Amino acid sequence: MRSANLRHGVEWTIGGAALVFAILAPALVSTPIMSAYFVGTILTQAFFLGIAASSLIFLSAYGGMVSLAQVAIFGIAGFALGNAVTNGNSKGLNLGWNPWWALLLGIVVATLVAFLLGALASRSAGIYFLMITLTYAVIANTFFGANLSLSGFGGISGIKAPGLVGDVNAHPNRLYYVALGAAVVVYAALRYLVRTPFGLALQGVRDDPVRMGSLGYNVAVHRTMAFGVAGFVAGLGGVLFVWWNGHIDPASINIGAAIDLLVICVIGGLYRLEGAWVGALFFVILNNYSQRIGFIGPRFDTLIGAIFLVIVVVSPGGLVGLWERLVNLFSGRRPGPLDRQPVELGTAEPSV
Repeated sequence: MRSANLRHGVEWTIGGAALVFAILAPALVSTPIMSAYFVGTILTQAFFLGIAASSLIFLSAYGGMVSLAQVAIFGIAGFALGNAVTNGNSKGLNLGWNPWWALLLGIVVATLVAFLLGALASRSAGIYFLMITLTYAVIANTFFGANLSLSGFGGISGIKAPGLVGDVNAHPNRLYYVALGAAVVVYAALRYLVRTPFGLALQGVRDDPVRMGSLGYNVAVHRTMAFGVAGFVAGLGGVLFVWWNGHIDPASINIGAAIDLLVICVIGGLYRLEGAWVGALFFVILNNYSQRIGFIGPRFDTLIGAIFLVIVVVSPGGLVGLWERLVNLFSGRRPGPLDRQPVELGTAEPSV
């Protein structure tokens, strides 16, 4: 008990320090340890990629469902917003809507599509669920690439953010704080949700769906609702992405992007929500700064693949899991049966 309290105390202290640092980061851009590029590009990108990754981790850790469709839903929100907000200067429908209405449309469309896709996949599990969601990713990429009225392979450009965010190039700190606030809200909301009766029932479905069904719980409905919640979160990440990038095309949601999101989750920790942002920050930093190293730049996929392999072998719980093992080591806590068991895709530790 004492070691668990120590671990939680240390984690809360580190989390609080990280939040304070994130809040103060734009004020530190003129210092040797910080730059405008790091804040406006690295940290902002880590926040919205972390939001998308948290939707996958929520499904995996608390629903036992590893989904490769989160990037597709991420992109659906972005394409819906792009078609609604542009006005004659790009491909797509160019509806010229108010950016706030376009934001609402993007999230609503992504959530509704997620509910539909979740309902179709809810009766499958394990590798079958994974392959179904991979099919969703392929369909989304092909659909937007082939449909010239909505995008085409050239994508949609000139996507403007609301006045609150403004021109991202001129005012990068505005989007930074919006992304930071969204990340904090998503983390807190998901942590709360998994402790509600729905969240506890979902974990029961994850651990033993047959028994939960015999107790009167509708397994398919719980999985569908979880997929819808994850779709809402992924859609929010997609909105932040198009505000930050000003452009979205089918290449943004191809199979490579779906695999990248899974890599982010595994590296950070597929079974802890914190792992979404830890993995995203690690991935974005490595992706940006490794390009400056001559022999590594064109071989980033090889580098990240090797790191992925090492993480899976050394710490199946990712960087967050490695941290927990180090804390247990120095606190003198002996690992229990669950700590000794390797965690596989599609399963999760039966704890909140």
